[in-house]
Amino acid sequence: MDQEIIEHINEEKAHYPVQTMCRVLKLPKSTYYQAAHKMPSAYQIENEEITKRIREIHKASKGRYGAPKIHYLLRKEGFQVSIKRVQRLMKQAGVRSIIVKKYRPSSFQGHIEERENRLEQDFQTTSINEKWVADIYSHT
Repeated sequence: MDQEIIEHINEEKAHYPVQTMCRVLKLPKSTYYQAAHKMPSAYQIENEEITKRIREIHKASKGRYGAPKIHYLLRKEGFQVSIKRVQRLMKQAGVRSIIVKKYRPSSFQGHIEERENRLEQDFQTTSINEKWVADIYSHT
């Protein structure tokens, strides 16, 4: 709310004195001047620098690295940063790792259809590619 008032005062200060507008809008002059001349803190500047580096690392990894790996690399580069801070900055920047679930074979509980045994255990051949064998099951 204060930010809207401050923007309004900035728009109108060419027409009216700041002191009068602050009194009418019930905003302390000190609040207006603090907000108007506010400089980013060292922490905010550092967060921007870390966020920039997070994006670079994430892009270089083709989106694969998550917070733990990025945290490790940032620490290795000399940034004094916690894993939670990296997680928070990644979330604010909309940076997420690509998550690929590992293949986990599952047992098949359905009915396996038996096929005809055409070779009858006779694996002897007279030429190449005469007989092929595979372990295939069909479930429908």
